[in-house]
Amino acid sequence: MPAKKHKRKASDHTRSKRSSLKQIKPAGLIASNPRLFICIGISLIALGMYLLAFESQYDAMFGLAMLTLVSGGAIAIYSNFALPKKERKRAR
Repeated sequence: MPAKKHKRKASDHTRSKRSSLKQIKPAGLIASNPRLFICIGISLIALGMYLLAFESQYDAMFGLAMLTLVSGGAIAIYSNFALPKKERKRAR
């Protein structure tokens, strides 16, 4: 057996895995269109604020206002996490 055997570097293996991971497209609806869902989330928050301020005389409207606020906030936050890091920096 030769004394100086050529060994591969560990970084060669990680590069091939990284390039294959970048080519995989997101499968979810929110992950594929994050800017659209940020707008939808913000509009749900605005609708919830309107319902809470002007239409909350009844318990059902108060509950609907809270549901729209919570769901709009969750959608906006989740779609913000789905944005690529480059677009997050541009949006701020």
